[in-house]
Amino acid sequence: MSECQTFDVVVVGGGPAGATAANDLARDGYSVALIDRGGRIKPCGGAIPPKLLRDFAIPEHLMVARATTARMVAPSKKAVDMDIGGFVGMVDREEFDEWLRDRAARNGATRFTGSFKQITREGDGYATVHFAPKGALNDARETVRARLVIGADGARSAVAKQEVTGGENNKCVFAYHEIVRSPANGENFDGSRCDVYYQGEVSPDFYGWIFPHGKCTSVGVGSAQKGFSLRGATASLRQKSGLEGVETIRCEGAPIPLQPLKRWDNGQDVLLVGDAAGVVAPASGEGIFYAMTCGRRAAETAGVFVRTGDARVLRQARKRFMKEHGMVFRILGIMQHFWYRDDGRRERFVNICADRDVQRLTWQAYMNKKLVRANPIAHVRIFFKDMAHLLRIVNP
Repeated sequence: MSECQTFDVVVVGGGPAGATAANDLARDGYSVALIDRGGRIKPCGGAIPPKLLRDFAIPEHLMVARATTARMVAPSKKAVDMDIGGFVGMVDREEFDEWLRDRAARNGATRFTGSFKQITREGDGYATVHFAPKGALNDARETVRARLVIGADGARSAVAKQEVTGGENNKCVFAYHEIVRSPANGENFDGSRCDVYYQGEVSPDFYGWIFPHGKCTSVGVGSAQKGFSLRGATASLRQKSGLEGVETIRCEGAPIPLQPLKRWDNGQDVLLVGDAAGVVAPASGEGIFYAMTCGRRAAETAGVFVRTGDARVLRQARKRFMKEHGMVFRILGIMQHFWYRDDGRRERFVNICADRDVQRLTWQAYMNKKLVRANPIAHVRIFFKDMAHLLRIVNP
């Protein structure tokens, strides 16, 4: 075991949330250790809004594609194309996440590659993080010490399970995707279009997707239903879309949380962020923007904690995040609960997506990451159209 180093903050997990927290803290002059397992790529459609590029100073070269249209496919195979009115950036998580970790290191964070094992304490105000270095033999362990530990180690967070009450109760959708070689644009494939399949045979409670990543494309599905074959559904989706014959580059699967935990801290010296805190948007499954925003709020809170030693401030990270995005999460949760129940409701949901008011307000909210309150007449029209579908006054 090497000599134990001491830091202000140790971040466990180097995805968008953890890497952002580490970067912000290091940039602000705090000593930071970033521990990441290395070699793992989360299954992800890779969509990011332009707001993320601006807020987090992300260079455009990390975008491997720009989607300008979203195609919604109903159980009846009816397709509705939604004009985004701008673009959704697409990133490859293998390259994107490593760039974020490298930026944190360039700003002063110390990187370690290894797997988290446990946290111990000796009563001196510091937590000791034990981890197994990558490639170590005979179960070798290393340790680092810190005033605060930020758990950013995913939906099945070992940090959360050990340290935060309720941390093991993250409700999840299980996601699986295959990265395939993108074909040439044609009738069934468009490198500037994201396809979303709302069909029970593709997913009984979520959706399937085909998201272009330039030279590659993510084809995947999600479901919380035990026993549902994600691999089989993905194979079916590839066949439906004419992608069954293209080269498969890699396959990935992981749980994706769809509900923020009620508590993100242990009241002492641990704070959760990203998937570990449950900040993936219901209905859409969007996580990168919310993870990075969560990481930033955690870094701000961590700075106050390190300066003051007041553990009560740790609750501010969740409080600030939910004040900004809690209403969107609640509305999306209601949408998923209602519209994804069966194919009849999915059919009506896709039909609603054809409405121009719905398209405009949906993408304005996505681009700006807040509910759009302008144009009340449009909201009134949407309300009555939704009611017509709910009461089955109109045909899907």
